[in-house]
Amino acid sequence: MMPRREQQNETIPAELQMQLLHALPQIVILAGQNNAIRYVNAMAELYFNASSLILCRMVLEDLFHFDSPILSLVNQVRRTRCSINEYNVEIGSVRHKTSEFMDLQVANLSLEEKYIIIVMQPRTIAQKIERQLAHRGAARSVSGMASMLAHEIRNPLSGIRGAAQLLESSIDQEDRTLTKLICEETDRISRLVGRMEVFGENKSADQEMINIHAILGHVLHVAKSGFARDIEIIEDYDPSLPGLRGNRDLLVQMFLNLVKNAAEALSGTRARAKIWMTTSYRPGVSVKVPGSRTRTSLPLQITIEDNGPGIPDDIRSILFDPFVTTKAGGTGLGLALVAKSVKDHGGIIEYEQTAQRTIFKVLLPHVNSARREDGE
Repeated sequence: MMPRREQQNETIPAELQMQLLHALPQIVILAGQNNAIRYVNAMAELYFNASSLILCRMVLEDLFHFDSPILSLVNQVRRTRCSINEYNVEIGSVRHKTSEFMDLQVANLSLEEKYIIIVMQPRTIAQKIERQLAHRGAARSVSGMASMLAHEIRNPLSGIRGAAQLLESSIDQEDRTLTKLICEETDRISRLVGRMEVFGENKSADQEMINIHAILGHVLHVAKSGFARDIEIIEDYDPSLPGLRGNRDLLVQMFLNLVKNAAEALSGTRARAKIWMTTSYRPGVSVKVPGSRTRTSLPLQITIEDNGPGIPDDIRSILFDPFVTTKAGGTGLGLALVAKSVKDHGGIIEYEQTAQRTIFKVLLPHVNSARREDGE
């Protein structure tokens, strides 16, 4: 005998409804009259770093800047009584140093009591997956170029230098200055190719257990001793951050490049130039490891921020490509090297630009962070 089908109009208990709201990955806020906050879900508590008891004593204006698009959207929904969806909106929060891009849904929950429900979906991960894939593509293009340079240029250089040395024994002293110049220039090009070889895919570096704060401490010391001596550098570290496996020299060079770029961007811009070096543990971000069945969690977040003028719009999409630079006389290899080093350490790098900050986020795995995909 077939079991009797449950009635489809069965009412879901209020407690279960609340559990469903708390389980949502979106930020949910319910506002009443005068924008008083009446309810927040668990994701909102996490995002605003405050409990629901505290948040429900506030109004929306306590959370968002007076010119925030959220406040204008709430006013528009109250006025028109129509739901509004907005995508890729920059949201500034009073409780956060920086703004974020989010997808927004604002709607009337009750026309009589004028409850407004706000659903916020941060785009810091979903929106940037395509960009980090492009960054990895840039790193691969640099790797291919480096391998080509090493193979196609180094061997002819040896031949040119050898021929110059043979000529030196059969020409007069005046012409020997030219052969010496040929040897010096071929040596210089050879050294340049050697520096480019660090990009090569087959150039594996020894790895060991690394304390990322020791790396950042060394970077800070180098920066304050030289190019950033006149810039205030603020450290905000999570002391409980676990270790990672990596190459010390590559990690130092990687973060040194990011801090140096920030310092150069601040040069001559403002009296209160600042750089922020921040570490935090942010679970929930994972990427598929190419050629394997595993996904790797990237919970270690290292952020380098500055309050400079930012990156010009026309190069943001190609920022990590080789030979892209805004500096006179720059090689355009610094950020390409950073992208390659991040990739070699199994991580991703993201770039954000807000009205007040230029932000580079490096997400790295810690030890034993690989896991099997669900169902595999």
